[in-house]
Amino acid sequence: MLLSSMDAARYVVDALERAGVRHVVVAPGSRSAPLVYALAEAVADGRLTAHVRIDERVAGFTALGLALGSGTPVAVLTTSGTAVGNLMPAVMEANHSGTPLVVLSADRPEELRGTGANQTTVQLDIFGEQVRFATDVPAGIDPSSAIATALSAAQGRLDGIPAGPAQVNLAFRDPLTPALDGSEWERLLPVVEPAGIPGTTVVEPVEIPGSTEAEPAMPRPSASHRTVVVAGHGAGPAAEYFARMLGLPLLAEPSSNARFGPNAVGPYRLLLDRFGSGTALPIERVVVFGRPTLSRPVAQLLATTAVERALYVPRPVAWFDSGRRAELVLTQWDQLVGFAGFGPHGWLEAWQEAGQLAESALDAALEAHTSPGLMSGPAVARTVWEAAQSDSGSNLVLGSSNPVRDVDLAGRPVVGELTGAGHAPGATVFANRGLAGIDGTISTATGIALATGAPTRILLGDITFLHDSGALLQGSSEQVAELQVIVLNDSGGGIFSVLEHGALAAVPGYADAVERFFGTPHTVDIGALATAFGWRHTLVRSTAELTTALAPPVEGRSIIEVSATREGLRELHAQIREALAR
Repeated sequence: MLLSSMDAARYVVDALERAGVRHVVVAPGSRSAPLVYALAEAVADGRLTAHVRIDERVAGFTALGLALGSGTPVAVLTTSGTAVGNLMPAVMEANHSGTPLVVLSADRPEELRGTGANQTTVQLDIFGEQVRFATDVPAGIDPSSAIATALSAAQGRLDGIPAGPAQVNLAFRDPLTPALDGSEWERLLPVVEPAGIPGTTVVEPVEIPGSTEAEPAMPRPSASHRTVVVAGHGAGPAAEYFARMLGLPLLAEPSSNARFGPNAVGPYRLLLDRFGSGTALPIERVVVFGRPTLSRPVAQLLATTAVERALYVPRPVAWFDSGRRAELVLTQWDQLVGFAGFGPHGWLEAWQEAGQLAESALDAALEAHTSPGLMSGPAVARTVWEAAQSDSGSNLVLGSSNPVRDVDLAGRPVVGELTGAGHAPGATVFANRGLAGIDGTISTATGIALATGAPTRILLGDITFLHDSGALLQGSSEQVAELQVIVLNDSGGGIFSVLEHGALAAVPGYADAVERFFGTPHTVDIGALATAFGWRHTLVRSTAELTTALAPPVEGRSIIEVSATREGLRELHAQIREALAR
């Protein structure tokens, strides 16, 4: 016997609840109405939490953030047609970051497909290889088995496949609403274990960036090597513990959540030339935790065949294919310790001394570059990072492009008393480094804030902010996240100034093209935009004003706009390198 659309939808919601899913993000639509009403019943009973977003791209990245913050699968629900396609960016990020995201896409029944029916397209496999699992559930069929398999795939429970996104495409026939007499609303759906679905299919925390635990045991290696530890995105505190126990320099990206402790070197990317081939103390070996994505000097180091390199991968990951990395891939902690060895006498001290000199040179360069009423990206990054690291239990989300790189350059590692493996002090750092896109940053941060219940700051550029400005819209019935957005407004895309395009911008024949097509200048009034969406707004023009604005606890929704300029940005980075060389 075929199920009604409402009964099928209730089976979907029941399967999600039984498995332990607690968050569903909804982008409203007509074909998905049965699922919405079934979800509303569950929300009324306190069984699930729903979040409504009118923009599917915002909904997708909000779900991504909820999954990142909770470490458990989160479902996102859309109607049919273009609504499903708008989830592609979030699904792609979830794929490459190994984040458990379950897409519930509503669809027309089989008899309407291919007939030219409104909002009908091919939705099954629309995400291609970006998802771990995709299936189509015909109208009237029990969807419980499909939901259970999708959740298993999302959590990385299929043989050797890492966690990531999955899609269940659900067809519904009219009627798409409960009975008008209200009888369906009052009806209690019995909890039934469908045939073939194990009752033990439950949601458990998934290892995602920032959640990696440090290994407790540290055997003593038998040899010493001039080894450095590179902590890329998602490395976790294990990288700090490893470097500290073996006396090795730690080169940690901000979203590694390992950028702390006595071995961490802040402006490490400015120092790699000093420890390269042909120098007095050349690097012999590199140990990599997580996924390095931020700097060309690190990429060049990892491509140097004269240096022995190892990548620690204790569990399957989504960000590279087997056989495609040049490093020796190690899965066991003891293997990694034996490869790295302990640092020889004076090795760590040489890095620490160079790091202190680099910090002083950076301070001097930033102070010399300060302009009245305008701040530079590295100066803003240093100030925001310091505020976040003094706020334990909070979150810091870093936008792609320049902000995350500015923090990587200027964010001083936190040094304190550490025992055992421990956890990173201060804020937990998040960033969308799966594909490093600028889209969905505010939405992702909103999801993280809602999932963790912790105050959350976002540092991002104005183009990234405007790209996801739709995320500022939150319905009056929706839960409000404790969110503070710090926007570095330099009226365009600053990152291209420090790339090759910056040199072309100085050539008259190319200057206008570089500014128009890469600088993308604008005159948006961010204060007016904040007011329109009901956010508090503060404009700051100096480090002192920014420090004052960051001092109060993060409460409600606020935007701090930092007045900045792209003028002289390329020169600033050159001055920093020159100051270090001197």
